[in-house]
Amino acid sequence: MVQSLWEQSTAQQAQNTLDELVYRSNLIGADRRVCNWGGGNTSSKTTIQDFRGKDVEVMYVKGSGSDLATMKSGNFTGLRLEDIRPLFERESMSDEEMVAYLGHCMVDAKHPRASIETLLHAFLPFRHVDHTHPDAIISLCCAHNGKELAQEIFGDRFVWVPYVRPGFTLSKMIAEGVLANPQAELVLMEKHGLVTWGDTSEACYAQTIRIISEAEAFIEARVNNDKLFGGRKFAPLASEVRRSIAAEVMPAVRGAVSDVKKMILSFDDQDDVLDFVGGSDAPKLSQVGAACPDHLVHTKVVPLFIDWTPDADDVEGLKAKLIEGIADYKEQYKAYFERNRHEGDVMFEAAPRVILIPGIGMINTGKSWAMSQVSGALYHRAIAVMRGATALGDFVSLSENESYNVEYWPLELYKLSLAPAETEFSRQVAFITGGAGGIGSATARRLVSGGAHVVLADLNLEGAQQVAEEINAKYGDHRAFAVKMDVTDEEAVQRAYRETAITYGGVDIIINNAGLATSSPFDETSLKEWNLNMNVLGTGYFLVAREAFKLMKVQGVGGSMVFVGSKNSVYAGKNVTAYSSAKALEAHLARCIAAEGGEYGIRVNTILPDAILQGSAIWNSNWRNERAAAYGIEPDQLEEHYRKRTTLLVNIYPQDIAEGIAYFASSRSSKTTGCMLTIDGGVPAAFTR
Repeated sequence: MVQSLWEQSTAQQAQNTLDELVYRSNLIGADRRVCNWGGGNTSSKTTIQDFRGKDVEVMYVKGSGSDLATMKSGNFTGLRLEDIRPLFERESMSDEEMVAYLGHCMVDAKHPRASIETLLHAFLPFRHVDHTHPDAIISLCCAHNGKELAQEIFGDRFVWVPYVRPGFTLSKMIAEGVLANPQAELVLMEKHGLVTWGDTSEACYAQTIRIISEAEAFIEARVNNDKLFGGRKFAPLASEVRRSIAAEVMPAVRGAVSDVKKMILSFDDQDDVLDFVGGSDAPKLSQVGAACPDHLVHTKVVPLFIDWTPDADDVEGLKAKLIEGIADYKEQYKAYFERNRHEGDVMFEAAPRVILIPGIGMINTGKSWAMSQVSGALYHRAIAVMRGATALGDFVSLSENESYNVEYWPLELYKLSLAPAETEFSRQVAFITGGAGGIGSATARRLVSGGAHVVLADLNLEGAQQVAEEINAKYGDHRAFAVKMDVTDEEAVQRAYRETAITYGGVDIIINNAGLATSSPFDETSLKEWNLNMNVLGTGYFLVAREAFKLMKVQGVGGSMVFVGSKNSVYAGKNVTAYSSAKALEAHLARCIAAEGGEYGIRVNTILPDAILQGSAIWNSNWRNERAAAYGIEPDQLEEHYRKRTTLLVNIYPQDIAEGIAYFASSRSSKTTGCMLTIDGGVPAAFTR
């Protein structure tokens, strides 16, 4: 049940009305049962001094494209009420007129564009107003008998407004309904949400929670868990089985949904999802339509529901149903678009954002992991609404045309335009071996700065986790994650790719970088030393590349592998027979894979660095002493020795190698494969010939 989160001691720290509004809004957004991600809006009316020092009545309202849970004062827009109130006398006003008019009412041109529902707040004669999308209220508003049931709950305290898309007309209808009912304490918006108000921010928030609680209590008294979603038809498979199957099918799903632009996937098997997908009525219920207009842009009108009987031995059957189902969904979506399109509309990706599988759970898609999570979070809310609505009666939704007009509404599309522009590696997943080391961590940071999601695979799990934490702190949750992996262990490599598949859906870029180095005269090179180099630098690179090759073929959207070789791949170094031979193996292995990968769009290229001392575990080992001894110098003289032997008289750093890797992984080298790029400052002995 929804509870009040108000803490008076925290609220009292607010310096002004806007601070109070920020606090109230954050509390509302903190509980997604109260308000959807990105949805709802709040306002407060107050008096401020304008640039002339004159007192003016102002309304602060949520700015477009913000989320209540994380909003700060800069996400609100201040508007002069004396300019807005006369609009109430108008008969009509188009969206375009409304947006342009409100732009002239702003007290600060630097404020964001005001919420789509600004006039709803302005027309109501209350100091503080909340518009929310509570699960319980939308359950009521999406029940076929919702208005009658609302009368049982609220008596004459509510105003019911039939579904109208947000804008001038809806705002005026709400205000007129409230003004006509002196007993009104709330507005119920059919198939949409709730409006409440109060004389203070605290009173407004308390009213919002109180009204939701009344609806919740009414619904919970009528929920029959045995008959939920038509009663259980399929029990969930065991947790480890669900995850194993998800990891196996998600690369195929990713390929099927990525025909226009690549998508990042996430997997969800929380209890409410499993209850829903296992219900007898789930196939039909899931296709009724969106539970709330705010869901549409992120979940589409309906999810894809897979008609599959849970069976741990039928993974290939499930994979086939998923591929076929996604293809059918895209055709149906294209037809929906054509039936409802307006001149100038540009179709979104036709693939589903939500995929439901009995016994398994839910797969979500998005342009990033974060956006796939938004799709999933909103469908959790849809499940909660269907749970409540079906306990009360029949679940109803918007008509197809109403749904389309919200999904492709210019004011809704404007919110999407506020997102940061996509960059070179957006929508791509990079898997980096040796991710905790100097080159690996520099490459991870370089690719993430270009939009990628990265997997840091390393025997040094703690080091890889630290790099991932630093990346996530800077770029956002789950842009990177670490996995412990021994490149010589076939099973460990396969496990790491399964973890990658269930986390992001698949992989696009492989950086084969894990390494070691030993040094000894040829006649003193032991079999153990030889095998160590061959196992890590040869077999390890082979296993990492082979498993990636398999996964990329299943995805069917190409990919790029970059091998981090060495100057010694082409130069016979003194006292490094085992190391140099293994590095030569890497370079030729890359060319061999490139020869086979071309028909699948898989490119394989090699970087040949030299003497990357900074941040390297290899150079902090006995290798430094061994190489110094080979050159007859002291270990602390190595860096200068390497600089002087280059044609350019420079040292090479991990960031330099990361740039080369980024080039090979990018579209700039889209027609290059089987190539070697030397980044060593120009060591003449290693010039290719």
